[in-house]
Amino acid sequence: MYCSFCGSEAADYARYCRNCGRRISGSSNHPVVHVPDYLAQAILVTIFCCLPTGIVSIVYAAQVNGKLAGGYTGEAQQASENAKFWAWVSFGVGLTIVFLSIVVTFGNCV
Repeated sequence: MYCSFCGSEAADYARYCRNCGRRISGSSNHPVVHVPDYLAQAILVTIFCCLPTGIVSIVYAAQVNGKLAGGYTGEAQQASENAKFWAWVSFGVGLTIVFLSIVVTFGNCV
């Protein structure tokens, strides 16, 4: 059995979790799974780096918690990885645009 709050393993007869001290309710056969949603990163890269690919990252990030709540852990993990990937793509596109802007601006000064 696992604690529904912290996810640590507990004995089948335990009433309280040894790790967090909370009361164990019911019998949970699976540990609590934490899947990061990368929503904050997706929003930041959308605002500061690249709008089109940032929006794709936001869409995937918004799907993570809903899929977890529905019990689709594998699909939530995939949505999380997609959100992370598109956030990095947005960051890379933003850096490339800034670099090219600097090159064009200072390239004309010489």
